[in-house]
Parts: sequence; structure tokens; C-alpha cells
Amino acid sequence: MPWRTEPIRGAREAERGGGWETGGAASAVGLRKLPRADLHLKDYAPGRTGKTSGKEEDIMTNRLDGKVAIVTGGASGMGASHARGIVAHGGKVVIGDISDDAGRQIAEELGDSAVYTHLDVTSPEDWAQAVELAEQTFGTLNVLVNNAGILNGGSLDEYTPESWDLVMAINAKGPFLGLKSCVGALRRGKPASVINISSAAGMQGVAGMHGYTASKYAVRGLTKSAALELAGQGIRVNSVHPGNIATPMTQAMIDQVGGPAAGDRDASLLVRPAEPAEVTALVVYLASDDASFSTGGEFLVDGGITAGSVY
Repeated sequence: MPWRTEPIRGAREAERGGGWETGGAASAVGLRKLPRADLHLKDYAPGRTGKTSGKEEDIMTNRLDGKVAIVTGGASGMGASHARGIVAHGGKVVIGDISDDAGRQIAEELGDSAVYTHLDVTSPEDWAQAVELAEQTFGTLNVLVNNAGILNGGSLDEYTPESWDLVMAINAKGPFLGLKSCVGALRRGKPASVINISSAAGMQGVAGMHGYTASKYAVRGLTKSAALELAGQGIRVNSVHPGNIATPMTQAMIDQVGGPAAGDRDASLLVRPAEPAEVTALVVYLASDDASFSTGGEFLVDGGITAGSVY
């Protein structure tokens, strides 16, 4: 695949004020162009009706009752999926993004359980406003999903310092500022959970994706140091490492190759992309008290692409 010397679609949108999201690994194996799925709350929590009957399915779909989350990059792709999933399981969510129209639309879709705020993850001021909004609107904050990210690449000869700085600012500095800005509120809202969306590229190198790979390794490392610092303060910190996920940010690569459709459960996990909801299921688990003894962990959702080679 020819590498671009400028950020691909997701990054270009960020530079001109569009939404940020993280799209998993940079590998384009098995991706194809896909129509955007029309997903609703029932797709994230089958059986959820908003009423509690005491049945097992209602217990499972209310597993985030009392949880209030900030989700960055929440206006599209995996971020929107995570916001929907949190609400589907009984939680509340502050959707943060720089794509204001799209973010407000998601919040409106989710009703009283969601609010939107403009959140540039490189801005401490925007972070402070998001935390204040969460506590004022929903009374607490006990989940942070650092999801916002961009993707760019280029050969060592052509990759510019500006491209490096851009991807590191959003993908690495953003989660750091999120942790720093939210930690006080998370202590007040404990037990709390921080979910840092890294990538399969944070587990292994990807040729030509120097800044992206470095940024996702940085998120993995930050997760470890924060988990150790906060373990005694009622705050868990884990990283999630998606592989090929069918999101708008990966569309530029999806357009270049063929393969099975996302969500095709009959296809090999090694070649099909995942639907965002397949990552959201793990995010919901880590946000819940079901994951009460999990911290400092690396959770792969990559279809096995980091397991090794098939000969």
C-alpha cells in the first residue's frame, strides 16, 4: 500500500474541525467498503426496554446503572458506538468531540442520558468544561473513555515532524490530559474506570506508521503508570487494543482493498474487519464493576492479528 505523507481522512477532518476517532490498527488486511450500519440501543443491549423485571437479561443490560462516562471522539465511529453502548446498559454519557453537529445529533438520539460538549482533547480548558458538565448534569463522573485519535503515515524519508507532532498531540497528549483533568472527579465518583483506546499497533510495529505506532505504544505505557498510581485510590486503568475496525477513519484504507464484510461471523477473524459494537462490548465490561479486579491490563480486540503468523 502506498503511504501518504499527510494524515488520511480522519486526521484531515481533525485539522479542519471534523470529528476525531480512533480506528484500531493501521493494517488494511481484509477491509472493504461498507455501508454505515443503522444501529440503535437494542443492538448494544438486546432485550433492554428501560424497565427492570429482575430477569438475567435485564441485570446484564443495566450493568452500568449509576455510571457516568466521558467519551472522547464520541461523534462518530467507535466513539459513537461506545456512547450508545454505555447508555444501552443503563449509564449516562458526556459525548466530547470537535465535530459539533454530529456530536449533538448523537446526544439528541440518546435523550436525557447524554449531553454533548465541544472537546478538543489537546485543550485543558475543554477538558475542565467536560468534567464540570458531567458532575453538574449527572452528579458524578466515574468512567473515562479516551477514544479520540487520528491516523497518519509516511516513509521515514517523507514523514514530517509536523505530522509526528499532530498525531502525538491528539493520540498521546490527549489521554494524558484526560487522566490529569478527570482524576479528581474520578476519585469522588469511585469506584471508577479509565479505558484508554490504544490499538493493535500499540502491541506491534506497523511499517510506515511511525507516529501512529509510537502514539499507541505511549497510550499503553501511560495506562501502566496510571494504573499503578491509582490502584489504591479506587480507579482502574486499562487499555483496549482494537485491530481492523470498520469506522469512517479507516475508510481510506477500506476503499483500497477487498475482503469479507465487517460482522461476517463466517469469515476468518484474521481477514474480516470488526464492527465498532464488537469493541464496545469490551468497553462496557471494563466500565462496569464486573471488571473490578482488572487494572493495568491490555485487552486485545484484533481478531488474532497480533498472535503471530500463519504459514
